Amino acid sequence: MTTTSVFNAWIKCSRPNSKANLRLFCFPYAGGGTWSFRDWSDNLPQTIEVCSIELPGRGTQMKSPPFTQLHPLVCAIADALRLYLNKPFAFFGHSMGGLISFEVARLLRKNYGLMPVHLFVSGRRAPQLQPTKSPIHKLPQTAFIEELKNLNGTPSEVLNNHELMELMLPILRADFAVLETYNYTSETPLSCPIAVFGGLQDSEVSYDELEAWREQTSSEFALHLFQGNHFFIHSEQKILLQLIAQNIIK
Repeated sequence: MTTTSVFNAWIKCSRPNSKANLRLFCFPYAGGGTWSFRDWSDNLPQTIEVCSIELPGRGTQMKSPPFTQLHPLVCAIADALRLYLNKPFAFFGHSMGGLISFEVARLLRKNYGLMPVHLFVSGRRAPQLQPTKSPIHKLPQTAFIEELKNLNGTPSEVLNNHELMELMLPILRADFAVLETYNYTSETPLSCPIAVFGGLQDSEVSYDELEAWREQTSSEFALHLFQGNHFFIHSEQKILLQLIAQNIIK
């Protein structure tokens, strides 16, 4: 299994690399897609093959309805991934993707005895913490869009484009439903190291909420803060990828 031509609709690798000795699977934020990671290979060692998770409702899965609950989504991703875990692998997830990657790691451990060599979580509070904000996925359209504006994650040209928003709103509502209906179940901490990234100006996630991820690993834990808001992964991408590479290649 040396090329991404045999990968299923859930997995996209913009730069296949059969000689890589590790796969980095990337999980997008709410409303996001594999495009967020399309140029990551440019700033990572050639020993790392970047593979992005394509969620239903977008990209190659455009015709598939998006999930609205986390557990069935995690089961579907784990099932799609397991054939491609024939070499060491790591997970990176931002915001919603951080929570999904964490639960996929726990399911792979439980069902298949597999574990990423490293879990990288970005811009997401620890899963055991209760939400501090009211759910938004059922808000009327105007109020929902206003909440999206406050997150600064959806470009204004998209928010102001009626046709684009007609396409994006069902996906965004479904993604927020995934997050807002999540129920944490306590399990043994993961045995892989966890590195957590946060934005110093991120109004969505506090330092203490990031630090609380320490409880989820029995191995090494690291917390790195960057300049920027909730979407610092774009503005600080180069240094973020340097840290990821340093943690994987030791």
